[in-house]
Amino acid sequence: MSIDIDLRDSMLKATPNLRAFAISLTNNVDRADDLVQETLMRAIANIERFQPGTNMQAWLFTILRNLFHSEYRKRRREVEDADGKYAAALSVQPDQLPHLDFEDLQKALARLPHDQREALLLVGASGFSYEQAAEICGCAVGTIKSRVNRARNRLAELMHFDDMDEDIGPDRVTLSVMHAVA
Repeated sequence: MSIDIDLRDSMLKATPNLRAFAISLTNNVDRADDLVQETLMRAIANIERFQPGTNMQAWLFTILRNLFHSEYRKRRREVEDADGKYAAALSVQPDQLPHLDFEDLQKALARLPHDQREALLLVGASGFSYEQAAEICGCAVGTIKSRVNRARNRLAELMHFDDMDEDIGPDRVTLSVMHAVA
């Protein structure tokens, strides 16, 4: 691609000012140089958009500024991890156990009496208040509270929960592996 000599000269003349502006934006000489280089490459690739007789330096500064803001938005979502320590510390729990736990919960729910299951699902899963659940079921609030309590206790029994804090969530082996990796 051939570029007009006057345009090339005006781009070269603007380069030191572009570099100074880029350094002031990035506070990093290497990143500033990369930004200036990318600016000049974009300007050359889109030189047909430049209006002869207008201010070349202003056009280049606009390109540089837009590139900087695009890069800033992109980098804001990234985590710098040159040595890999951050990535090495990341761990994910296996997803098989929650799936199996959910299957166990479904089976246990199916074994509950209908009125207890209905009350528990209205209050526990659907987020209705006891009063709203009582209205839906056409019974007293105390009846709903009793059904929910009995359903929770029966579920814990069916699923063999002794201590709710330890029985829900990752087991001790999974936790120890995750803490050893982190």
